[in-house]
Amino acid sequence: MNDINIRKNKLAKIISGYSSKKILVIGDVMLDEYIWGTVIRISPEAPVPVVEVKKRIYTLGGAGNVAANITSLGGQAKLGGIIGEDERALILLKELNKLSIKSEGILKDKNYPTITKTRIIAHDQQIVRLDIESCRNIENDLEDKLLSWADRSMSSVQACIISDYGKNVISVRIAQSVITMAQNLNIPVVVDPKGLDYKKYIGATIITPNIQEAQCVLNCEINNGDDLYRAGIKLNDLVQGSAVLITKGAAGMSLFIDGDKAIDIPTIAKRLYDVTGAGDTVVSTLSISLAAGATLEQAAFLANQAAGLVVGKLGTATVSCNELVKSLN
Repeated sequence: MNDINIRKNKLAKIISGYSSKKILVIGDVMLDEYIWGTVIRISPEAPVPVVEVKKRIYTLGGAGNVAANITSLGGQAKLGGIIGEDERALILLKELNKLSIKSEGILKDKNYPTITKTRIIAHDQQIVRLDIESCRNIENDLEDKLLSWADRSMSSVQACIISDYGKNVISVRIAQSVITMAQNLNIPVVVDPKGLDYKKYIGATIITPNIQEAQCVLNCEINNGDDLYRAGIKLNDLVQGSAVLITKGAAGMSLFIDGDKAIDIPTIAKRLYDVTGAGDTVVSTLSISLAAGATLEQAAFLANQAAGLVVGKLGTATVSCNELVKSLN
């Protein structure tokens, strides 16, 4: 058996281990709404298209989409976050229930609207996006309750994901407390970071900034391989040794471990149709792969495979185990 087949068999074995794995997901939970229609004319009121609505669908977004990806890959997700006491919250909880995602960690706050992103799509093209959100800090008692849930749940999972969309759920206290809980149980922590304060992720197993986020946090431009290498090493230092996976869209990914050379992973995407939720797919596949015994390099390779599949789908999408196994060929 040649080396390629041996590697495929190892990766396929890792994927087969997804079904028994439980993953804790904490972060900014959102509802994604898609309104599909047809442009019938230009409005006489303003130079904008008039869309005749054909259908309306809802999917989980943000940390909710991370949990949905875990479920799609055959694992079980325990989800924690904050939603409002509104109609959109009821829709979101219904979507969680459809996927059998455990939602004991979903807390309600009447002063915190359920984050909703509404996309209007006509002729397979997004025309406009409408966002409902509040970036106010959550109250201390809600942080206490969220951390209490995480503490109770951590011992029953094999990996943890911090899904930070910058909506103030993942405070320094939340991030560091959850990472410490996981470290005490030797549980890997995968972080999808946001903002400029990466020190709050110190202690995580791996963080996954995209190339634009890396440029912002380091206040530098990444124009070539040398720039990328220096950025990866600086990020390794910034998070004090956590591995760094820089995602580069159509150019694939680069993995940095312990300040070592970059491991470059080219994309498998045949077409870049829609990048919505691709980062969620990356952290989901990374975490469940690590939970199933993968090395960081194997987990990054599988995350790259999954991302290459999901960007070929329209809207907030997920990837199945069968799709991932087939992609190995």
